[in-house]
Amino acid sequence: MTGLEQLRWIKSESPPDTPSIGRLLGMRFDEVDHGHVVMSVKTRPDFSNPLGTVHGGIAATLLDSVVGCAVHTTLPAGVGYTTLELKVNYVRAVQTNGETLTATGSVIHVGRRTATAEGKVVDGHGKLIAHATTTCLILQAAG
Repeated sequence: MTGLEQLRWIKSESPPDTPSIGRLLGMRFDEVDHGHVVMSVKTRPDFSNPLGTVHGGIAATLLDSVVGCAVHTTLPAGVGYTTLELKVNYVRAVQTNGETLTATGSVIHVGRRTATAEGKVVDGHGKLIAHATTTCLILQAAG
């Protein structure tokens, strides 16, 4: 399957008990299109940092997921990727009370060896929580 086909299958068919970071955190795919992915998660007390707000790692994980998956949707069958760099900027804190965070990732460029993408996380009111850019290494199939 192509990357787009794989992610569309995961969105619609993947068993809910399949081990993954998405299952662990309760993330779900909302949109999967070529070069564009939207995922969301509801905050919960388990996401708390010592200050009582959502740990920044939750936003970073959500951003890493949507930007990487956006790149993945552009790849042919048998070609993978891995994150080389993720740059995250945090804008505001989030409460752990069930707020829905929505992350959008979009491809900027896909080349033969690297790809870049950008993403943002907003809260349920559309306020920016964090934004990021990534560089991914394209892993060509052996052969």
